[in-house]
Amino acid sequence: MSRARAAGPSTPPPDPKTTGGGPATLPQARGVRLRYWEPSDAPTVLGAFATAEMARQSGRPVTTLAEAAGWITDRRTAREAGREFSFAVLGPGRPGPGDADPGRLLGNVTVGAVDPVHQTGWISYWTLASARGRGVATTGLRALADWAFTELGLFRLELGHRTDNPTSCAVARRAGFTVEGLERARLRYGDRRYDVERHARLATDETAELPREG
Repeated sequence: MSRARAAGPSTPPPDPKTTGGGPATLPQARGVRLRYWEPSDAPTVLGAFATAEMARQSGRPVTTLAEAAGWITDRRTAREAGREFSFAVLGPGRPGPGDADPGRLLGNVTVGAVDPVHQTGWISYWTLASARGRGVATTGLRALADWAFTELGLFRLELGHRTDNPTSCAVARRAGFTVEGLERARLRYGDRRYDVERHARLATDETAELPREG
């Protein structure tokens, strides 16, 4: 069993050196590499939001390279304001046993709605279709959670997924996020409303070393 570093109301958030508006220390994970989004990533962002499933979760249209560049700019702006930290998940940059697509962009993990008073944050994540089923989301999410507890001084991380999305649920569970309840008709896409299952992970939760799947 492993335990994330505990934080609590009496523990002030760290004051790390920053780069590009965010902590210089980045999340660390075996088999993938996490970094802040860069302008050159726009073509990958455009491709990621090309599907209907992704497009409806983008918050605003991402249908051109200019809009994809705007999405990346929004991530930096939010980071500089201290309210959101989004990371591109890539292959590690050099081939090795079990490593996924060295150096290639695979997905995204984000901690947003950062509240330094209550030490909380909201988690989201996605992977490219070509990267699914190999542990990318689970590995990135676990690394992000550990980073948020240590570098941002957060205590509670929350996430939610539609109840008809068992894959996202599996990722959350494998990353140590406990199911806490159901939010009825929480989301609306088109003319349909969806129930959402809420998960959370605390800095004091014990998390087992879980398999890299999902």
